[in-house]
Amino acid sequence: MAGTTIARDPVRDRARRRARDRSTRAGYAFLSPWLLGFFGLTAGPMIASLYLSFTDYNLFTAPTFIGFENYQRLLTDTNFAQAAKVTALYVVFGTPVKLAAALAVAMLLHNSRRGQGFYRSAYYLPSLIGGSVSIAIVWKAMFIDDGIVAQIGQVFGGSPAADGGWVGDPGRTLPMLILLTVWQFGAPMVIFLAGLKQVPTEMYEAAEVDGAGPVRRFWNITIPLLSPVLFFNLLLETIHAFQIFNSAFIISNGSGGPAQSTLFYTLYLYFRGFRDFQMGYASAMAWVLVIVVGLISLLLFRSSKSWVHYSGDDK
Repeated sequence: MAGTTIARDPVRDRARRRARDRSTRAGYAFLSPWLLGFFGLTAGPMIASLYLSFTDYNLFTAPTFIGFENYQRLLTDTNFAQAAKVTALYVVFGTPVKLAAALAVAMLLHNSRRGQGFYRSAYYLPSLIGGSVSIAIVWKAMFIDDGIVAQIGQVFGGSPAADGGWVGDPGRTLPMLILLTVWQFGAPMVIFLAGLKQVPTEMYEAAEVDGAGPVRRFWNITIPLLSPVLFFNLLLETIHAFQIFNSAFIISNGSGGPAQSTLFYTLYLYFRGFRDFQMGYASAMAWVLVIVVGLISLLLFRSSKSWVHYSGDDK
């Protein structure tokens, strides 16, 4: 009957609340390992480092608050400027070349052929072991004055390598490290392969019937339809490039040389924090890096509106 109200059952309501509370507690119990890791290993240290960036702290005595002095020192630190320059060159040149190599190999492996699984695994393998210390040691041995690279160059008429080979030449150490990161193109290659699988073959067939050549099909079909995957890889690889440390540390023998040609940002941050024990200054450097990477990521997201095309976008 209209206008009648159904009496609430207090016992049933309490049972529902208890069941909801049990579900909530169970959810937090399952989330507790992640929450402990996040607050204990991520959020907590970040907040602590933000505070330390405004202090004079040497790891052995209590930190002393000094305001913005650490950030002001960055503006006059020539080593900081050199580290930022080396890192910027590495990101600007290394990331596009790596993505170009990954896309080229992905397109070669896209079509089904015998041994395709083997080749995919072989090309992906460097990404699994590329960040290890052993690979950096082997890479360094290849480019020293009596390494295989110098020997191959002499076979083809090149001049004998200078003392130290590429490792001892300030003009060649950065290209050598860029070659190392390009060699580790396996991870973006796999992502490009997954993206290429989503491109309809009918579009290529229709374009071929209309007389479009391979280059035109690549620029007018592959790149637009692959742009979300390209954006994803570009964002990840750019962030990853800013974090280079192991290979630079090993190849330079922990010095950033020769002539500071391998003094990357993270390497200089390590020197300041754990060699010079200027942890407050190193914390300021860390937060500057966080801000720069965040701004670049924001810029990439803003620019993506003009060149990234999703399947649901209105044409």
